[in-house]
Amino acid sequence: MTMRTTFMVQTFEVHRKRLRPGARDVAPTESGALKRAAAIAGRMPGAAALRIVADDETGELESVTILGTFGEIPDDFAEQISGG
Repeated sequence: MTMRTTFMVQTFEVHRKRLRPGARDVAPTESGALKRAAAIAGRMPGAAALRIVADDETGELESVTILGTFGEIPDDFAEQISGG
Protein backbone atom coordinates (compact mmCIF):
# COMPACT_ATOMS: atom_id res chain seq x y z
CA MET A 1 0.00 0.00 0.00
CA THR A 2 1.68 3.16 -1.26
CA MET A 3 0.19 6.53 -0.38
CA ARG A 4 0.41 9.33 -2.93
CA THR A 5 -0.05 13.03 -2.21
CA THR A 6 -1.56 15.18 -4.95
CA PHE A 7 -1.99 18.94 -4.88
CA MET A 8 -5.04 20.23 -6.73
CA VAL A 9 -6.78 23.52 -7.45
CA GLN A 10 -10.59 23.46 -7.56
CA THR A 11 -12.17 26.45 -9.28
CA PHE A 12 -15.69 27.76 -8.73
CA GLU A 13 -18.02 29.46 -11.17
CA VAL A 14 -21.43 31.06 -10.92
CA HIS A 15 -24.27 29.18 -12.61
CA ARG A 16 -27.85 30.39 -12.17
CA LYS A 17 -26.75 32.70 -9.36
CA ARG A 18 -25.16 29.82 -7.41
CA LEU A 19 -21.54 28.80 -6.97
CA ARG A 20 -20.66 25.43 -8.41
CA PRO A 21 -17.40 23.56 -8.96
CA GLY A 22 -15.59 24.39 -12.18
CA ALA A 23 -12.40 22.96 -13.61
CA ARG A 24 -9.78 21.13 -11.54
CA ASP A 25 -6.07 21.48 -12.08
CA VAL A 26 -3.18 19.47 -10.62
CA ALA A 27 -0.21 21.40 -9.23
CA PRO A 28 3.28 19.98 -8.63
CA THR A 29 3.71 21.38 -5.10
CA GLU A 30 1.72 22.77 -2.18
CA SER A 31 3.02 26.29 -2.77
CA GLY A 32 2.28 25.93 -6.48
CA ALA A 33 -1.33 25.00 -5.72
CA LEU A 34 -1.72 27.98 -3.39
CA LYS A 35 -0.21 30.41 -5.91
CA ARG A 36 -2.31 29.03 -8.77
CA ALA A 37 -5.54 29.19 -6.72
CA ALA A 38 -4.82 32.80 -5.75
CA ALA A 39 -4.15 33.75 -9.36
CA ILE A 40 -7.26 31.97 -10.67
CA ALA A 41 -9.44 33.70 -8.06
CA GLY A 42 -8.54 36.98 -9.76
CA ARG A 43 -10.30 35.78 -12.93
CA MET A 44 -13.06 33.58 -11.50
CA PRO A 45 -15.38 33.90 -8.49
CA GLY A 46 -13.19 31.62 -6.36
CA ALA A 47 -10.69 28.78 -6.06
CA ALA A 48 -9.39 26.40 -3.41
CA ALA A 49 -6.03 24.66 -3.07
CA LEU A 50 -6.27 21.06 -1.82
CA ARG A 51 -3.92 18.31 -0.65
CA ILE A 52 -5.26 14.84 -1.42
CA VAL A 53 -3.68 11.73 0.05
CA ALA A 54 -4.82 8.45 -1.51
CA ASP A 55 -3.69 4.86 -1.88
CA ASP A 56 -1.78 4.71 -5.16
CA GLU A 57 -2.96 1.15 -5.89
CA THR A 58 -6.66 1.25 -4.96
CA GLY A 59 -7.40 4.97 -5.25
CA GLU A 60 -8.98 4.94 -1.79
CA LEU A 61 -8.85 8.39 -0.17
CA GLU A 62 -7.07 8.75 3.14
CA SER A 63 -7.53 12.50 3.55
CA VAL A 64 -8.42 15.73 1.78
CA THR A 65 -7.13 18.98 3.29
CA ILE A 66 -8.04 22.50 2.25
CA LEU A 67 -4.73 24.38 2.06
CA GLY A 68 -6.31 27.72 1.23
CA THR A 69 -9.37 29.36 -0.27
CA PHE A 70 -9.51 32.49 -2.40
CA GLY A 71 -12.53 34.52 -3.44
CA GLU A 72 -16.01 33.03 -3.14
CA ILE A 73 -16.30 29.42 -2.02
CA PRO A 74 -19.57 27.54 -1.36
CA ASP A 75 -20.50 27.60 2.35
CA ASP A 76 -20.65 23.79 2.48
CA PHE A 77 -17.44 23.12 0.51
CA ALA A 78 -15.53 21.73 3.51
CA GLU A 79 -18.41 19.37 4.31
CA GLN A 80 -18.63 18.22 0.69
CA ILE A 81 -14.99 17.21 0.41
CA SER A 82 -14.97 15.47 3.79
CA GLY A 83 -17.97 13.39 2.76
CA GLY A 84 -20.30 15.04 5.29
